Amino acid sequence: MKPVTGSTPRVVKTEQEWREQLGPEEYAVLRQAATERPFTGEYTDTKAEGVYECRACGAELFRSDTKFESHCGWPSFFDPADSDAVILREDHSMGMARVEVLCASCHSHLGHVFRGEGYPTPTDERYCINSIALRLVPKS
Repeated sequence: MKPVTGSTPRVVKTEQEWREQLGPEEYAVLRQAATERPFTGEYTDTKAEGVYECRACGAELFRSDTKFESHCGWPSFFDPADSDAVILREDHSMGMARVEVLCASCHSHLGHVFRGEGYPTPTDERYCINSIALRLVPKS
């Protein structure tokens, strides 16, 4: 994964440490910017209340009250839990211009954000996030 310019992660581990902590699929998505297959993720259709944390470092990323049904195949949120929870960077892979979403705490790949798609949300943004990049902590 290429470094995020001008930003140092709070959680720093070697690639070997990440490989030991994460399963192969988690590592591929979080550390190598892979994408899980659509409609296969654990949280795609989850409606449980709680907080979604980064599976790599445990940082709070999204809250269930910002999750919405986009029918795109991955969990969708209209806003991060905190404006500093994620980092956005240009992504020109796959032959298109997109905006990648990274965990601000450990710089792990989460997914992409899309704007102006017309979803009836307060921000008109869709944070399209890989389920495998998240861990839901249910509301107690």
